[in-house]
Amino acid sequence: MTNKTTVDENAPKTESPKTETREFQAEVAKLLDLVVHSLYSNREIFLRELISNASDACDKLRYAALTDSKLLEDASGDFAIHLSLDKPGKTLTISDNGIGMNHDELIANLGTIAKSGTAEFLKAVGDSKKDVNLIGQFGVGFYSAFMVADKVDVVSRKAGDAKGWLWSSDGKGGFTISEQADTQRGTRITLHMKDDATEFLEPHRLRNIVKTYSDHIALPVVLDPIADEKDAEKSSDAETLNSASALWMRAKSDVTAEQYKEFYHHVAHAFDEPWHTLHYRAEGAIEYTALLFIPTQKPMDLFHPERKSHVKLYVNRVFISDQLDGLMPRYLRFVRGVVDSSDLPLNVSREMLQNNPMLKKIQTGIAKRLLGDLKKRAEKPEDYAVFWEAFGPVFKEGLYEEFERRDELLELARFKSTSVDGLMSLKDYVGRMKEGQEAIYYITGDNLSVLKNSPQVEGFLAKGVEVLLLTDPIDEFWVPTVGTYEGKSFKSVAEAGTDFTKIKGDDKAEDKKDEAPAEDTKALIEKLKATLGDAVADVRVSDRLTGSPVCLVADAGGMSLHLARMLKQHGENPGAALRKVLEINPKHTLIKRLNSIDGAALNDAALLLLDQARIVEGEAVPDPAAFAKRLSAFLEKGLA
Repeated sequence: MTNKTTVDENAPKTESPKTETREFQAEVAKLLDLVVHSLYSNREIFLRELISNASDACDKLRYAALTDSKLLEDASGDFAIHLSLDKPGKTLTISDNGIGMNHDELIANLGTIAKSGTAEFLKAVGDSKKDVNLIGQFGVGFYSAFMVADKVDVVSRKAGDAKGWLWSSDGKGGFTISEQADTQRGTRITLHMKDDATEFLEPHRLRNIVKTYSDHIALPVVLDPIADEKDAEKSSDAETLNSASALWMRAKSDVTAEQYKEFYHHVAHAFDEPWHTLHYRAEGAIEYTALLFIPTQKPMDLFHPERKSHVKLYVNRVFISDQLDGLMPRYLRFVRGVVDSSDLPLNVSREMLQNNPMLKKIQTGIAKRLLGDLKKRAEKPEDYAVFWEAFGPVFKEGLYEEFERRDELLELARFKSTSVDGLMSLKDYVGRMKEGQEAIYYITGDNLSVLKNSPQVEGFLAKGVEVLLLTDPIDEFWVPTVGTYEGKSFKSVAEAGTDFTKIKGDDKAEDKKDEAPAEDTKALIEKLKATLGDAVADVRVSDRLTGSPVCLVADAGGMSLHLARMLKQHGENPGAALRKVLEINPKHTLIKRLNSIDGAALNDAALLLLDQARIVEGEAVPDPAAFAKRLSAFLEKGLA
């Protein structure tokens, strides 16, 4: 540049000299370093930010021209954003035909980090801002350009002005500004790319970035013809890279079921059909549009340890992220789709947006609508069963984590039980409780068939008492957390201390005439305790057993046997928290005959019964060789 003149930024503004050199504000250098190196995690989003700013500028002019049509005298008003590549010159140019900036606006907007051009514009138009579709800030977002460029030139002419201006900076200490002749209305940003950023000079890379982040910008984003004859992707035709249409912004009546399905395939990267579609616009304290889908089939990453949501967040059709934890409750992480808000800040990092209180309000609103829709779908049990079989294990995580909506979640939860073949609700269970029954009984385990045939449920089945069959790992955690439903406590049938005396059920469980004499049983229990020692916490008479001789249960208040197995599988030792009680059935022929043996035979029988109970519970036998030896000896005697 020539005629360079240093100008005091605080000096009174008169006619601008041909070229000025200005310093950034004192804090800008530190903030710029933060933006370039820390604020953004992916360098490619610089293009998202610059396209967003270009769209913002066009929206401003479109609105301003409603009251001053002369602003569009030099153009038809067909707004567009253009990308131009110059590989030999190592430059990428992003241009728009929006409202542009004058001399003072370039200094104010590009000389200060986080200067909100949009906020100032909205302030100027007053209460009519609700009618304007504006986004972004010409501040932090613009400076993301320095992540990929070692120099940025901005040529801009404001609509209605005769003069244009060139703003230029290397992003290190300051910038220059000079008058620019023959400038079209709008803004043209030229990035002189760094040596390690030449990937952004490849047309296929730009196509991918625009498709990923800016596909639904309402304006066409056009890749201009590539002039370099050596380029393998040279083109003589301009190419529109985005759809320039946001499906979710259309009225529901204007979208067909097929369009919803195809958009679901696109946004979810799935091939099944959506089980449920929710499309609505929220207005009030915070405004947003949501187009959400519940899949029919489980996504592959449903049980990934990170439990991330995959709903895409947009701010006025500009993609922000599809992995924001604060956007969707984790128990709804199977939901796919888009949320678009005009109230969220665009040009901040995902990490900062994560903690934005408005995001929590959006999450609350989405959860409320989704749960309301699920309640309606639950009125058709067969239809709802498709959802529950796929996502019930994840949905129940909300019973453990979501205190505020726990009652709603309990109403929507479905279970297998010993009394029905299909799914049932807790309301159904309570309606079928026996007279005198004060608890909701359940059993946890890995296999539904094993639970149905567990010795622990025999006494309940004999009395006609229904037992919930819980086979998901989360069941071990939400049940004790929830504690009660409609005043009825949850109680595990695999826990010692169950009292059947108050329950008015069938008579089969109350027949005691076949029991061994009480004194004999008491003596046997003492012998078993002496033989088994620390292998069990106690030996007791069981009311729950009808067909099996023994079973293992957890001591009252102790860790369940199923949870203990889960911990062991993850390399943890439950230790003293696991206190196993051996319960014996005094009516069983085998138990009664044990009263007639003693010595080594009784010891072997006691150890065999304990190992039998372990096997039924899915536990490994501690000493398989000793178990096999004892079993062979008993078989030999029996066959003699």
